[in-house]
Amino acid sequence: MHEETADSIPEEVTPAEESPATEAITPSPDPIAQIQTELADARAESEQWRDRFLRKAAEFDNFRKRTDKEKAELAVLAKSTVLTEFLPVADACERALQSLGSPPEGESGLEKYREGVELLYRQVLDALGRLGVVPIEAIGKKFDPHLHEALMREENPNVEENIVLLELRRGYLFKDRLLRPAQVTVSTPPKATNTRKTDL
Repeated sequence: MHEETADSIPEEVTPAEESPATEAITPSPDPIAQIQTELADARAESEQWRDRFLRKAAEFDNFRKRTDKEKAELAVLAKSTVLTEFLPVADACERALQSLGSPPEGESGLEKYREGVELLYRQVLDALGRLGVVPIEAIGKKFDPHLHEALMREENPNVEENIVLLELRRGYLFKDRLLRPAQVTVSTPPKATNTRKTDL
């Protein structure tokens, strides 16, 4: 048998002594600073939502006002279309009264007919007036192309230019809008006569 010598005996390996791990020590966050940061973020987000809300509210208010205006304009347009159909009735009554004139005495039948037409004419005008229709003043007024339609021009030395001399058909307004222009005759200055002398 071989004898084990001291050199052949393996030395017992002892584990190396573990050195304590050096961990980096981080300071704990300040809770007050963290709350203040979160509060500032919340305020900023709240302002953003508030700004969005105000913008949407303004847009909705503008949309509502625009819609209400459009509805009102459509209602006026619809009424104007209907009221225009009644104007020929007033025109017919007015022409009938002009053609009848003042009936001579003793003709009671014609006088009663005239009275009936006058009553009908007043009723039509009253009904139109209650609905907001008013006649346009024309005779003696300055010609206004927005209210008057000039069918003829007439020379008149006693009246300045562009004055309404005659109303051929009455015009009407409805709620400050033109329902029908007045057809009129307008004054114009007389043409200058040629007074130049000619040599003989």
